[in-house]
Amino acid sequence: MMALLETKNLEVFYGDFQAVFGVDFHVNEGETVAIIGANGAGKSSFLKALSGLVKSRPDGILLDGKPVGGKPAFDMVKSGIALVPEGRRLFPSMSVGDNLRMGENGKSGDRGWNYETICDLFPILRERADQLAPTLSGGQQQMVAIGRALISNPRVLLCDEISLGLSPAAVKDVYAAIAEIKKRGTTIVIVEQDLNAALSAADRIYCFLEGKVSLAGRADEFDRSQILAAYFGS
Repeated sequence: MMALLETKNLEVFYGDFQAVFGVDFHVNEGETVAIIGANGAGKSSFLKALSGLVKSRPDGILLDGKPVGGKPAFDMVKSGIALVPEGRRLFPSMSVGDNLRMGENGKSGDRGWNYETICDLFPILRERADQLAPTLSGGQQQMVAIGRALISNPRVLLCDEISLGLSPAAVKDVYAAIAEIKKRGTTIVIVEQDLNAALSAADRIYCFLEGKVSLAGRADEFDRSQILAAYFGS
């Protein structure tokens, strides 16, 4: 089976500083893959490369086997790769509804996601459509961020630290939505520090340590001690 999205010896630099070292990664169509690791492990830098926010070699990232590395973020969205950024990054002067519709500018096809289906997934957003985005709770803002990415109809949804700063109840709601998004056929890559959330959602995991893969495989292949050893490098 050809991977939908993969990286080959991917490296990420910020000037002279290297954040990611030779990472090989793949996600198959319909899978949910979680990337776990501590702060500074290179997880977010990896997602930024996948989404075109930092430079990479053209052949370092492949979509359907074709090189897409180094394309700007807008072109990556048009190719079918959409990012839910860490910290949500909503437009604070815009309403919930307008934030959602902004995602339509990068639409990459028609896979069933539109304003109405997103509001069906997150009914509270229909109720709060006219409110300014910053007036929502953290969990509701995360729903807007996910919906804004989904409305572009991505083939691959990249989620960066979607549980960060949320209450346990909000994390539960967000991950219930992730399960529904997967059920509807979207391929998902999740970056997480919350081990329980990541392991419950993922078919497979990659653990990053100091910019390299320290563990990779099916989530149910490893016991907790193996995962923690890879996570902390002990």
